[in-house]
Amino acid sequence: MELADLATLFKEARRQTHHDEFVVVGSLSALGVLDPGNLPPRMLMSIDVDCYTPKDPGRIFELEAELGQGSRFEADHGYYLDPISPDLPTLPDNWRHRLVRVPLDEGIVVFFLDPNDAAVSKYARGEPRDREWIRAGLEAGVLSAGVIASRFRETAFLDDDEKARALAALAEDRS
Repeated sequence: MELADLATLFKEARRQTHHDEFVVVGSLSALGVLDPGNLPPRMLMSIDVDCYTPKDPGRIFELEAELGQGSRFEADHGYYLDPISPDLPTLPDNWRHRLVRVPLDEGIVVFFLDPNDAAVSKYARGEPRDREWIRAGLEAGVLSAGVIASRFRETAFLDDDEKARALAALAEDRS
């Protein structure tokens, strides 16, 4: 996945919603920090673009049929929009202040979740593919175990079990 792919997706999203700002969270948040050529391939393997429109977060769900999984857009391009609520992922406090602003063509602006904040959410979720993404980022120096640990202290996990699993996974990845 590359920024040009996101530009194609968001041009179509803008045509349908008239919004020109989007927030990308999840695996592809790494695109906002570094040139894709400097990222481990494992961090760019996702074909679903988790995002929402910041000025009207609910509006993004209107795009699911035409740009989402199973859509004609996915068939034509090999990736799709995965609409989310900004309240869905488990994230540390002040994550919105760390969004990385990247202007694209034709006045479209994408705000990318800081990859260390994305790692917090991925640790909370605990899926194997998320751990692969995190490990690739740690090995490449894109992510920082110390920063992630400090952000854990600013995160309201769903419950004590989720927090314990996330802390154990981070400790494992640090060793």
